[in-house]
Amino acid sequence: MRRVLALCAVAGIATSVFAVPASAKVGYYVIRWDNTGICQVWNEDLQVKPFQWGASTYKVVSKPLPTFQQASDLQIKLRGERRCTL
Repeated sequence: MRRVLALCAVAGIATSVFAVPASAKVGYYVIRWDNTGICQVWNEDLQVKPFQWGASTYKVVSKPLPTFQQASDLQIKLRGERRCTL
């Protein structure tokens, strides 16, 4: 039983080591919704684009950023410049 548990732990650690470099390639954008002015961080790795309903459309207002933290910082900066409402 201990061997099985140890093997599972080693397999989990090995899997997480391989998953980290794959997630490092993901890019993030800041998008701005036209009807509300709200800016949102969007992950380009998602398979589905943001759902546009009714008169609601969005525009990408940033270049691709490598980390979520950088995209979030840019979103906060845009709010401070009054280019985004939320």
